[in-house]
Amino acid sequence: MGGLLLFLQNASTNGLLPWQAQCRASERFCTPLPEVERLALENGLLPARYQRNQAMLSLDDQRRLFASHVAVVGCGGLGGYVIEGMARLGVGRITAIDPDIFEEHNLNRQLLATLEQLGRPKAAAAAERVAAINPVVDVIPIQSRLNAQNGATLLRGADVVVDCLDTVSVRLELAETCSELGVPLVHGAIGGWYGHVSTVLPGSLSFDRLYGKSQQEKGVEKNLGNPSFTPAVVASLEVAEVCKLLLHQGTTLDDRALSIDLLDMEFNDIPL
Repeated sequence: MGGLLLFLQNASTNGLLPWQAQCRASERFCTPLPEVERLALENGLLPARYQRNQAMLSLDDQRRLFASHVAVVGCGGLGGYVIEGMARLGVGRITAIDPDIFEEHNLNRQLLATLEQLGRPKAAAAAERVAAINPVVDVIPIQSRLNAQNGATLLRGADVVVDCLDTVSVRLELAETCSELGVPLVHGAIGGWYGHVSTVLPGSLSFDRLYGKSQQEKGVEKNLGNPSFTPAVVASLEVAEVCKLLLHQGTTLDDRALSIDLLDMEFNDIPL
């Protein structure tokens, strides 16, 4: 491992390690790219793709993100943006859970939806997208519907779970599973011009106060529709919440919901 580290140190400039050098190191020393990245971060070398993170994230922050595991439930409108945001941020492991395939009506808003992807599993498309952006990120695609029976198994090992669902009853099951596992849940919902984001910490009753015991199959998006911009905004806020939770920084939206009105451009902080 000493030879590999020396190679990385010699290939870096001002503490920044180019991607091409990571690839050469992986080939020369027969070492997987994620291991090359881990070794670099642990020894004070920052992969060059993260250099614009430097003003807000320390090298140790970047290392902690790389060592983190986030589960995203739903790879559609919200989930596609969440997964890409976390991959670009440098989260090391992402479990992408979604039972569905892409359909034509997804093309207006879902980042992962393309004409070539129609009929293909959304979770698999998430893995392919991340591989094209940041190959050191380990994406575990799961084409399965999360429920009360399999939730604990699908979410095992996650440091944070992100709710990108569109069904209230499943969201309630997800929140209950996360509480049982002791894992924070970042929740986002969208509909038309509107959305909201909240963070549910283990043991909190805020999700019950937000949704009650609703068993309806779809949220308000069924009636309000979904444009291209609302999921992008809400998903970005979810990624910010995940980042704060993983790094134990800032103030998260636990026991409150951030209500988003893009029509009148109003944001309201609502206690739960």
